[in-house]
Amino acid sequence: MKEGTFILRYADANLSDKEIPVNTFFYEIVMVRDRIRVVEQKINSSKKLEDQCKIDLKRYTTRNYGSLTTFNVLFQLKSDHFIGEGSK
Repeated sequence: MKEGTFILRYADANLSDKEIPVNTFFYEIVMVRDRIRVVEQKINSSKKLEDQCKIDLKRYTTRNYGSLTTFNVLFQLKSDHFIGEGSK
């Protein structure tokens, strides 16, 4: 899908609908994934972090990926899917 709009309609009638272009929505999701990858790289290459701290931070970033797996239904290619903790 390359064109279109997501319309978020709130249950509260006092709130107005929010329209988000599909391209913007996917871009933002992919950017979150890319930013998590950068954080992982910085953790891995850090000379200041102790090993246990690196392990803890890597587990945390993996759990973030796990939270993002909800969005996998939106991606046609499996290679674009988020991978959670149980899949590595």
